[in-house]
Amino acid sequence: MIKYGYTILYVENVQRTIDFYENAFNYTQKFITPESDYAELETGETVLAFASYDVAKYNEIDIVKSDSHKIPPAFELTFVTNDIINDLKKAIDAGAKLVKEPSSKPWGQIVAYVQDINGFLIELCTPIEK
Repeated sequence: MIKYGYTILYVENVQRTIDFYENAFNYTQKFITPESDYAELETGETVLAFASYDVAKYNEIDIVKSDSHKIPPAFELTFVTNDIINDLKKAIDAGAKLVKEPSSKPWGQIVAYVQDINGFLIELCTPIEK
């Protein structure tokens, strides 16, 4: 069996991105390289990490750079919260850009969307009730 272990997002500035996620979503830094070109956050079982564009270049992989002034790439990070209104406000105060105000879904969940400082789409949502 293959275990899903990491999501790594490539960014211009790893330290600035870590600072944003700490301030916006209360995550804490788990690890950062001495060069500050790769870092991980404490997010639970699956690691959320950030690597600099230079790491992609070093690994000889081509990527499309994210841009907070454009439509987000075709994926999202989802953070589940019981306090969506306050957590959404905190994210926006930390520099996130509001994409969609909170709305109720037919299955009872409340969902909102923001872009992080790099342009990545983040869904903030309440837990799905059983």
